[in-house]
Amino acid sequence: MKGRQGPLQGIRVLDLSRVLSGPYCTMMLADFGADVIKIERPETGDDTRAWGPPFVNGEAAYFLSVNRNKRSVVVDLKAPEGRDLIRRMARQCDVVVENFRPGTAAKLGIGPDDLLRENPRLVYASISGFGQDGPYRDKPGYDAIAQAMGGIMHVTGEPDRPPVRAGVAIADIGAGMWAAFGILAALWERERSGRGQVVDVSLLEGQIAWLTYVAGNYFATGQVPRRYGSAHPNLVPYQAFETADGHLIVAVGNDSLWRRFCEAAERPDLATDPRYATNAGRVEHRDQLLPELEALMRSRTTAEWLERLDRAGVPAGPILSIADLARDPHVQHRQMIVSLEHPRAGVIRVTGIPVKLSATPGAIYAPPPLLGQHTDEVLEELGLPAEERRRLREAGVIG
Repeated sequence: MKGRQGPLQGIRVLDLSRVLSGPYCTMMLADFGADVIKIERPETGDDTRAWGPPFVNGEAAYFLSVNRNKRSVVVDLKAPEGRDLIRRMARQCDVVVENFRPGTAAKLGIGPDDLLRENPRLVYASISGFGQDGPYRDKPGYDAIAQAMGGIMHVTGEPDRPPVRAGVAIADIGAGMWAAFGILAALWERERSGRGQVVDVSLLEGQIAWLTYVAGNYFATGQVPRRYGSAHPNLVPYQAFETADGHLIVAVGNDSLWRRFCEAAERPDLATDPRYATNAGRVEHRDQLLPELEALMRSRTTAEWLERLDRAGVPAGPILSIADLARDPHVQHRQMIVSLEHPRAGVIRVTGIPVKLSATPGAIYAPPPLLGQHTDEVLEELGLPAEERRRLREAGVIG
């Protein structure tokens, strides 16, 4: 595909995934130069092509958000010839990514044993709700379920309110990121051994891995972590506060910052109060300190606090909406909102690439594909003559 660049040029990915976890993984690979061939169902394609509103000239905003830089090929996996075509394609690919329920790919004859037998150098990545083995193997994998069962939801929300899921599908997206990491590790190992392998990633385990210090606190004390809203269990003050005209978040990560905060707030007495002089003391006396800080923060506007705290070198920031982000000059400078010309939707905006490489940067060079836009192009590259493509299309195997 014209414009492809980055360190993964030359890596070809057969993407059998759909919805979010797998497509996010393959988008990451495509952003850094991998040739991602997205296999879609005839007529309907990826489920998210129909997830809306909103739609932009018939194109679902959801689908557009995670499928840039890919080529779409329509293959009917229910047809024996379609499955045979997938096996033929996998012989010429470096990576396969799928997020079927465990065992589904094997039943179709396109599981890791089938494809690695014919291409021992293949890296086969499977993303599922709970992993390829274990008591929960066959449970359906959904983001909200993984957030709930992975411990994240239990510590998310206000102390006196029910647990809530994060506002973004972090279990799906996190699993996609872990899968991309695993794929790169397996590709590097292949450089040494010449052999491919299976990458097994689950939504549940990705969430558990993210618990880090929250789990560490429990392991150290035996006390089940509670919900703190926007606050931090180990640092005070480290949370959002209401101001005279809105909200902002303050991150006082050490005692030096605490003293600076008190100077900026014109409350030196708080810095010298023995209850609050150290972070351990502030955590211990959280319930006494926070009401004082909440009343203090409401005495000035957000802009006034940000000016004072920035001048004092205290980490603080406004709580921005997505509309605010889209206008933010720093976000624009870092190219984290990017415009693309889509053949049907027109000019669309997508989030940018968060990893900046100095020598071999990634790039966003192609809009999300139309359904089946690249079927002939890809199959011709893989050696299928026009006559065979015509026959498979007439049989409904490709589109």
